[in-house]
Amino acid sequence: MQAVHSDPTRRTAGQYARATVQRLRMRTLVTLGALAVATAMLGKTFGLHDARFLASELALLISMFVISRYVLPLVERRDRGAQGEEQVGELLNQLTGGGWRVIHDASLGRGNIDHILIGPPGVFTIETKSHPGPVRVGRVHGATLSQAQAQSRALLRSTGLHAEPLIVYSRAWVDRPLARRKGVRILPARMLVGYLERRRELLGGGEIEQAGELVAQALLEHAPRGRTVHHRWQLIR
Repeated sequence: MQAVHSDPTRRTAGQYARATVQRLRMRTLVTLGALAVATAMLGKTFGLHDARFLASELALLISMFVISRYVLPLVERRDRGAQGEEQVGELLNQLTGGGWRVIHDASLGRGNIDHILIGPPGVFTIETKSHPGPVRVGRVHGATLSQAQAQSRALLRSTGLHAEPLIVYSRAWVDRPLARRKGVRILPARMLVGYLERRRELLGGGEIEQAGELVAQALLEHAPRGRTVHHRWQLIR
C-alpha cells in the first residue's frame, strides 16, 4: 500500500466536519437510490399488486420519512458547524505579524480541536459553536464548558503546554463577551482577533517556535497509522 503524505499542521478549518457532512449526504443518496431501484425491480418482476412490491414501497416511504425527520436536520447542523469552523479559521488566518501560528482541525487522539493558536500572548485552544443564539454566558451548558476544558487538558497531556480554552460563537450574540466560566473564556467571533491582539506578550519568537514543534510532534504521534507524515509549521503573514 502506498504511503499517504500529509501534514497534520496544515489541515484546513472545518476539514473533518466538512468531510462528515459529505459522507452523510452521500450515504443518504445511496440509501434512497438503492431502495428506489429495489422497489422498481420488484414491481417490474412481480407486478404492482404483489405483496413484496407493496412492502418495498412502504419501506421506501418510511425511509424517506426517517431521512427528512432525522437525517436531514443532522446534516444541516453538521453543515452549519463546518461553516462556523471555516469562518473562525478565516479570522485566525488574518492575524498578521508577531509570529502567530495556527493549526486547524487538530486531532490528539480523542476528538478534534477546532483550532490551536500559538502567539505572543501564549497558547489557546478554540472550540467553535455555530448556533445562532442569543447566548447567555451564565447558561452555557456544562457539557460545552467541559468539552473546551478537555481540549486544553489534552494539549497539556500531549505537549506540556498550558493553553487557555476559548469558546467562540460564529453567529450568536453573547450577553457578556469575554467573560469566563470555569476557566473557559466565551466570546463572539467578531471579537476574537481584537481580543487576541490586545493580550499581553508572554512568549518570544523562540518560545513560539518551540511550542509549535511540540504541537507538531504530538499531532505526528496521533496521526492515523500507515501514513507517512511530514510536518512544517507555517508562519501566518
